[in-house]
Amino acid sequence: MTDLYREEILDHYHYPNNYGRLKQVDREGSESNPMCGDRQTWQFKLDGDGVISEISFTGEGCALSIASASILSEYLKGKKIDALGKLDAEQVFDLLGFRTGPARAKCVLLPLEVLRQMNDQKHQ
Repeated sequence: MTDLYREEILDHYHYPNNYGRLKQVDREGSESNPMCGDRQTWQFKLDGDGVISEISFTGEGCALSIASASILSEYLKGKKIDALGKLDAEQVFDLLGFRTGPARAKCVLLPLEVLRQMNDQKHQ
């Protein structure tokens, strides 16, 4: 990992975008990684057209887990809720800007697991 990426990850970890709780919630999901103890809860507020107008997450975890959530939250804000079903691990790593080894991939992909759960809510 280059110093530039390391610096960006630490910045997202210490000052994550969209961290906190929303007052009004249309969709919510939580997930944890029992291997390392990372956990996250995400919330969305949707407008009438199914666009994610507000997004937030809370939780605890390593720098990669929090940074991934911060970066994904910025990416998803303003997109249609249907974008959740199209997200995959490759896109998450592309947004992050680098790949991790298999042991740390679960940290980076924890937000994706929460988002998949939230996407499944609309199909129930």
